[in-house]
Amino acid sequence: MSQKSRNRPSGSSAVLSRAYDTALLDLDGVVYAGDRAIVHAVDSLAAARDGGMHLAYVTNNALRTPDTVAAHLTGLGVPAEPGDVITSAQAVARLMADQLPAGARVLVVGGEGLRSAVRERGLVPVESADDEPVAVAQGYGGPDMAWGRFAEAAYAIARGVPWFASNTDLTIPGARGIAPGNGAAVEVVRIATGAEPRVAGKPLPPMHRETVLRTGAERPLVVGDRLDTDIEGAFNGGVDSLLVLTGVTDAARLLAAVPEHRPTYVDADLRGLLTGQPEVAASGGGFVCGGWTASVRGDALALDGEGDALDGLRALCGAAWSYAGEGFCGLDSGKAVARLRL
Repeated sequence: MSQKSRNRPSGSSAVLSRAYDTALLDLDGVVYAGDRAIVHAVDSLAAARDGGMHLAYVTNNALRTPDTVAAHLTGLGVPAEPGDVITSAQAVARLMADQLPAGARVLVVGGEGLRSAVRERGLVPVESADDEPVAVAQGYGGPDMAWGRFAEAAYAIARGVPWFASNTDLTIPGARGIAPGNGAAVEVVRIATGAEPRVAGKPLPPMHRETVLRTGAERPLVVGDRLDTDIEGAFNGGVDSLLVLTGVTDAARLLAAVPEHRPTYVDADLRGLLTGQPEVAASGGGFVCGGWTASVRGDALALDGEGDALDGLRALCGAAWSYAGEGFCGLDSGKAVARLRL
């Protein structure tokens, strides 16, 4: 599916790692979950890189510096340099630097990744609302973030200084499951102040701008597991996307997706970079992919045939998204998805 049409997944006769020059890879839920690599991630990325694809690691997590992220990746068996890593901390720091004078004091509510990015842009991180900051920058500070940090942000914002947030992801995946993300912390400050932050991270344009500036990508492919950040970010940037089913998005959420959340391609994991994608074709009132035919019957999606489960899901996407058009697909997908045993 190209940017011109979002009512069915697109096919590609070419291997994706050859059709696109740069993979803009999300990390959490795509390459790793906590301290372990996602299944097939290491070998797939090595093969894509050896085939000439540039790999860039694009994360909304503002906690860690690019050096730390690159070391984590290398420790998992994915060679990476700090310059290959683009974070929402870098995006929000550039956004602030475009509006603030050099040397301006910024109250940083977050981790070292955000402090480092602020310093990189010639701004001065401070710790208290009493340090006369001219802006507040908020990013994910890890599970041990002290509650008092949110109070400092609230005090400064109440005085009228602008508030910037690295991202607003409500959750973050980890080795033990799904935990609250920076978006949850942003809500705490929003409730206390009634203010609205300027946000830099995916899916918003500042993150796409930062990524293009740092990678020089000409034919990028966004690869992610989240519809509301990775896939919507690709949509906003006018580029193609690959959704992998190793993170927070399941089949039911995918089938219900609104146009800006519909990926160009769908695959189980990062092995999808190393293959083409089968065509999803309209046929006789339904949609066909591989050995499957998907259609709408009454108020439910129906699936007939057999074959690769992913082909069945792609066919269902064609039927669901075509039915929904520019809106949300409210059809019952339970029985059809159960047939696939994804």
